Amino acid sequence: MALTKFEVVFTKERILSASGLAIVGQMLGKSDFVKRVNRIPVNPKRSEPQIKDGDILLTYIGLLCQGKTEYEAVKEMLDDADYYVSALGLTRAVPSAETLRQRMDDIADSLRNKILQANVDMFRAHGIEVGALESGHVAIDIDVSTFDNSKTKKEGVSRTYMGYDGLAPIFAYMGTQGFLLNAELREGKQHSQKGTPEFLKETLALAHQITDKPLLVRLDSGNDAQENLGILMEDGSWFIVKRNLRKETKEGWWLEMMNCCQDIRHPRDGKVVYVGSSWKPISYKNTVGETINKTIRIGYEIIERTIDKHGQVLLMPDIEVNTWWTNLDWNDQAIIDSYHAHAECEQLHSEIKTDMDVERLPSGKFGTNALVLELTIIAYNLLRMIGQESLKHKPDAKKMVKRRRIRTVIQNLILIGSHITRHARKIRMGLGSSNVWREAFQQIYYRFCMV
Repeated sequence: MALTKFEVVFTKERILSASGLAIVGQMLGKSDFVKRVNRIPVNPKRSEPQIKDGDILLTYIGLLCQGKTEYEAVKEMLDDADYYVSALGLTRAVPSAETLRQRMDDIADSLRNKILQANVDMFRAHGIEVGALESGHVAIDIDVSTFDNSKTKKEGVSRTYMGYDGLAPIFAYMGTQGFLLNAELREGKQHSQKGTPEFLKETLALAHQITDKPLLVRLDSGNDAQENLGILMEDGSWFIVKRNLRKETKEGWWLEMMNCCQDIRHPRDGKVVYVGSSWKPISYKNTVGETINKTIRIGYEIIERTIDKHGQVLLMPDIEVNTWWTNLDWNDQAIIDSYHAHAECEQLHSEIKTDMDVERLPSGKFGTNALVLELTIIAYNLLRMIGQESLKHKPDAKKMVKRRRIRTVIQNLILIGSHITRHARKIRMGLGSSNVWREAFQQIYYRFCMV
């Protein structure tokens, strides 16, 4: 079969490869976040004319929504700056890479509270309903994920629990869609519990602004602390927290439950599973400093293996013990299944680190990288909202998809190509007939931009 040779020529037509930023700009425009940022007094040492702080943040959010974090990537916008100014709603111009770097350093993480509030306002502005579990609870999954920044001298980079040099930010995801409610950059060597009580209070306050449904907070054993349990109970939230056995032994749990467990299962030869609940006292201080003593339910799953999965008989039984603090009245298996769903955090971490390319942060300054992570909250949720809306207009033909992966949203809806023309005082965005996402794109634009 003979290959056809194409002639490559240059034209004056305006063909854009990031048409989806038109949706992003319109969605951001419904919040007064940028206006509030622009009201903040600027550094008097800056020379005139100035690009406003709001334009700096909008530009960087635009980069994040394309899966780009390096400042140099802004040069791609300069080839057709008029489009990006219009699409993102910039007041003046697209900043240069040097300006973007300097101004991000100037702003650093001073806008954290405003960014978190802008994230909440975005849910309200677009009428986003956070998905609840079958029980009616809205799940909040809090977890630490390490960012590999080895072989760099960035501020805060140190040895993580994963065995490499990097950072260890903490994330809080909300709802069945996996929205990002909160995030905080941390040094790599920082223990997962350090600063978590304050982060937990901040996260709960944000969640209550978005939904009035009961909250179910899930934490792993790195955050097994009675202080955290006290915060959750004082807030009136439900929780499942993986316990750290500490001085308790696996053999001790095994021997005790062999005699009293009522739910003993035999899934295969050589494997016995003990499932049930126990109760233990805890104490914590409430908001006014009083010591509160309570008895809390512990769900347990103890696995005894005398034959491994390959059929090898073991000389000594292999004992695995998993226990959880909880204040739910669900049956034991429901507690176990719900905590296992907490593992979806790993996929969400992956979408941030790989799909959005946020793992190796761009700056050498800790405060600037903290700002990048905070802006990632906005960009991530914009992409997630667009992806969830796309499910209504372009359902998967093979199976029901509950959540559109961020990489798919960027590739098919943000980096969608279009032909830009001006006619009758209007800017027209033409989508090619060969693009199977064109109808979904049009409906998403009408959903978020025309109401």
